[in-house]
Amino acid sequence: MKLTTKTFFAFLLGVVLVTSGCSNKSQVKEETSSKNKAAFQIVDAGSISLKNIRGIGYPGNDTALYIAGNDGLKLYKDKKWYKTTENQHDYIGFQAVETGFIASGHPQKGSGYKDPLGLIKSVNKGETIQKLAFYDKANFHFTAASYSGNGLYVIGEAQSDEVSLGVNYSTDNGDTWKKSALKNFNADSMGMMAVHPTNGNTMAMSTRSGIYFSNDNGNTMKLITGPIMVTALTFSGDSILFSSVENEKILLKTIAPSTGEQADLIIPFLDYDNPITYLAVNPKNTNQLAFTTYKNDLYESTDGGKTWNNLLKDGKNK
Repeated sequence: MKLTTKTFFAFLLGVVLVTSGCSNKSQVKEETSSKNKAAFQIVDAGSISLKNIRGIGYPGNDTALYIAGNDGLKLYKDKKWYKTTENQHDYIGFQAVETGFIASGHPQKGSGYKDPLGLIKSVNKGETIQKLAFYDKANFHFTAASYSGNGLYVIGEAQSDEVSLGVNYSTDNGDTWKKSALKNFNADSMGMMAVHPTNGNTMAMSTRSGIYFSNDNGNTMKLITGPIMVTALTFSGDSILFSSVENEKILLKTIAPSTGEQADLIIPFLDYDNPITYLAVNPKNTNQLAFTTYKNDLYESTDGGKTWNNLLKDGKNK
């Protein structure tokens, strides 16, 4: 059995590499309508039914696990599910950071925001958003951000005046952007990126031929695994937590980029056509980690991966 093209597209992006630069001056602005500001609440969600999971993470300004769906944020905390009552944007490329979260995507209809959102940030659980860059100009399926460091990354899917095709990075909160040179990058696709939690210059990328690692914003890359298909990755301290598909098995491992040393984590059995799509580690407690799958299953561990709780099955909690 082989993964379908549709499954590949869910987590890998094939793009042609080009050598042009990119810069963008974007005024950081926080916006919300008076209607949304008055109505915004985080309430008990009851039953959950998600058609598309866009990302997961543990923002530093909350104690909940955040799940970004096509209809806004869902939060899991103290064995209960919550949702927002307004600003139910389609948060594509969701990234949890110390002060909140960063994302791209499309606004909720009637919210007053232009489409696409570009790259935005929220520091109050989605009640308002700050425009970091590319507002009304671009949407990014692949974004990455350092949890507390200065490092933002996006993959431009098309060449434009605003963003270059390929990996673009910013070290000043999105004010200016450069294109990563990707020296020694030999993969035939680009995929999910991850950034070191405190050092924004250090990043990694999953591809169909392994994990590429960089200490200089993606300008120089190094393959740190064998030629395996890696579907998701995230940093856990200085190590990388990643999922691969090998010998028709879904695996979860850690790797130390400096030495290449790997260790396996035991996870519940996953069908070969249900690979892991998103991974999250809580930087404030690295024993707390979570992953989602292609079929919208969600698992969380609070003991470093020794045991797992199935929070969603096919996107549903009941």
